Amino acid sequence: MEEKVRKSAVAGSFYPADPQKLKKSVHAYISSAEIKNLNSRAFIVPHAGFVYSAPIAGSAYKTIERNNQQFKRIVLLGPSHRVAFKGVAVPESNSFETPLGKVKIDIENKNKIIHLPFVTESDVPHQHEHCLEVQLPFIQEVLPDVAVLPIVVGDCEPQAIYELLNLIASDNDTLVLVSSDLSHYHPDNEAKKIDSHTASDIENFNYNNLNGEKACGYIAIQGLLKFAKENQWQSKVLDLRNSGDTAGDKSRVVGYGAFAFYE
Repeated sequence: MEEKVRKSAVAGSFYPADPQKLKKSVHAYISSAEIKNLNSRAFIVPHAGFVYSAPIAGSAYKTIERNNQQFKRIVLLGPSHRVAFKGVAVPESNSFETPLGKVKIDIENKNKIIHLPFVTESDVPHQHEHCLEVQLPFIQEVLPDVAVLPIVVGDCEPQAIYELLNLIASDNDTLVLVSSDLSHYHPDNEAKKIDSHTASDIENFNYNNLNGEKACGYIAIQGLLKFAKENQWQSKVLDLRNSGDTAGDKSRVVGYGAFAFYE
């Protein structure tokens, strides 16, 4: 098979383009997070520029790293920010590149879902999408050489995500990562109230309460919550902050949460 590589779109803007600086940055965010001893199967992680959201994302990746999970593949889902389309999109490319090297695409799992009516094989939604790319340096640090299936979620029903996860994420070898930020552009005190309610809904599997005002990746989150609930997993907030807590102005913030789903 001829190698087709999806090049980095946001290195140098969302995170450092220099490999040494990037590796040092990722390591620092993971090292500073609190250790959680959970037999986790899935996580929700934020996806802004590293200075804003990576301190929160670090808690999820530290949980993965420190609990020695033997994952062989990753399903990575996140919302489309630039391209409007129906269903979900898996890449045509067979690797994604960051300054730390190439991440191989999980072709085996892609082939398991490509027949579904809502799945499209296209690099177009992936080409400039940041929400999946910003997870890759963390994945390269904690689970090097593990194959990843990046899935951009467009306009679809949460049931589609649930069906997809049933096909490719039911075994213990598969880690599910849903990339999503929480509320957008409210004052700090208002955002904290909204995000606190959202966190409670996620912990209690109240997926029908979620919408695009509460989380940009709500469709994938709803599908994950239904899947996790039916598998009798539990949910836990690992970190809940916003851009005003990390590196931004408190008058207009974006919310970030890291959540673990475990057996």
